[in-house]
Amino acid sequence: MEYEAASIKRPEPLMGWTQSGDTLEQVRLCFPTQAEAEAYARQKGLIYTISPAHQRHLKPRNYTDNFRYIPPETAKDAKNA
Repeated sequence: MEYEAASIKRPEPLMGWTQSGDTLEQVRLCFPTQAEAEAYARQKGLIYTISPAHQRHLKPRNYTDNFRYIPPETAKDAKNA
């Protein structure tokens, strides 16, 4: 559970970091289930919105794949396939 931002973020003049006067923005509560999170919000009298979790699609890669040589003919064939 995350609190909604009550104030806008702006760059801090001295260091250029992002600042906000809202300390509740740093608070995140974790619950084992969605039902427990809803019960907590109802008990505390909070207005809440449920957002579905995003699915991450990871493509497994090795570090060495960054340096693998692919001949130009193979690269053309792979694009056409």
